[in-house]
Amino acid sequence: MNLSNLKPAAGSVKNKFRKGRGEGSGNGLTAGRGHKGAKSRSGYSRKIGFEGGQMPLQRRLPKFGFKNINRVEYKGINLDTIQTLVDNNKITDTLNKETLVELGLAHKNDLVKILGRGELTAAVTITADKFTQTAQEAIEKVGGKVELINAK
Repeated sequence: MNLSNLKPAAGSVKNKFRKGRGEGSGNGLTAGRGHKGAKSRSGYSRKIGFEGGQMPLQRRLPKFGFKNINRVEYKGINLDTIQTLVDNNKITDTLNKETLVELGLAHKNDLVKILGRGELTAAVTITADKFTQTAQEAIEKVGGKVELINAK
């Protein structure tokens, strides 16, 4: 026995039922779609969320929330992350936006904000768009420098 002489069990394979191939086939005329209406027509596709004419869920629920169009989003980077980079010799004495982009911690168009979580033991000059007060104090306490890219 090999792959060339294997066959399915007798009676297990049936011919595909072909719809709409004449009345003599037993499934002509409407081809099982019933009479009239959108579902009987070719090209029918129901809209997402359509509930048969009932008011859809997304319209029954009230609107809520507010999105401030003037919000400025910052990519937050903590001191413990910077210390890890120093420990792994990824950075030596300076950290700027280009370095963060190379290391994959930020994208080139991101605004970067240094946050104060964790401890910093290395004296590093850090250039960023914004600093929290705790982060700035921790960097300067160790002997590092804080440089703002564009002071707003």
